[in-house]
Amino acid sequence: MPIIDTHQHLWDLQRFDLPWTNSPDAASLKRSFLPSDYAVATQGLGIVKTVYMEVDVAESQRHAEAEYVIDLCKRGDTPMVAAVISGPVGTGEFAEYFDRYKTNQYVKGVRRVLHSPATPAGYCQKPEFIKDMQLLGKHGKSYDFCMRAPEIPDAIPVVEAAPDTRFIVDHCGNLPVGNTDEKLYEDWKRGMAGLAKFDRVVCKISGIVASAKKGAWTPDDLAPTINTCAELFGKDRIMFAGDWPVCTLGADSYAHWLHALQEIVKDWSLEDQRKLFHDNAVKFYGLA
Repeated sequence: MPIIDTHQHLWDLQRFDLPWTNSPDAASLKRSFLPSDYAVATQGLGIVKTVYMEVDVAESQRHAEAEYVIDLCKRGDTPMVAAVISGPVGTGEFAEYFDRYKTNQYVKGVRRVLHSPATPAGYCQKPEFIKDMQLLGKHGKSYDFCMRAPEIPDAIPVVEAAPDTRFIVDHCGNLPVGNTDEKLYEDWKRGMAGLAKFDRVVCKISGIVASAKKGAWTPDDLAPTINTCAELFGKDRIMFAGDWPVCTLGADSYAHWLHALQEIVKDWSLEDQRKLFHDNAVKFYGLA
């Protein structure tokens, strides 16, 4: 079955500064991960196309990152066919920044990670943020929500206020694997259920494995969250995403994560499996 990876990270530390890789938790990621490394990591797995996902570079390098991946898409010598770029949403500076990319065929959307110290709870509900979401919709671009699990409900009024914009919830809403905090779970599920009511919101089945303890999980540990997302959003609004190399914080390899997900969905119809791994991405991103 052909697979589209809707969340491909790459970074060259000779070219870009990724401050978050200085964290002790990210020590294994503090090196360059290049297209050639991705090719090795995914060899034989059936990846036919990828969508780049911004990697939270230093703010001064956002334009450079965007131009780098647009060039990769144009070159056509890697599976990358589209990109979700970074952007200073919610700052009052986004419109000027975005002007350079609003008609670019390779730029499908924008993301700013919302679980960093610079974006406290409620950041996405700022008037400036909502205005930027509306601007994205005006130009047919999407926005990826990557936020703390208990803050997922904060995204609901944002989606309501930007009725022409399509949204993606990254990483199954970032519910930690093995979570035992009932309130956190209820907040997460309430938020996910609220977002799932909008036909223009989709969920990426990704990222979940990064929070699992390496060497101490099985597909059964990931299945409850993945199945809940599939039930809430339906089989037409979920998309596979690799999240490599971040997925290797919990998985032994890209293949380890992919094969675990394939095990979880093995009893789905072939049509639904194809939607998850390929067709929904084609439809959402308008891929040829």
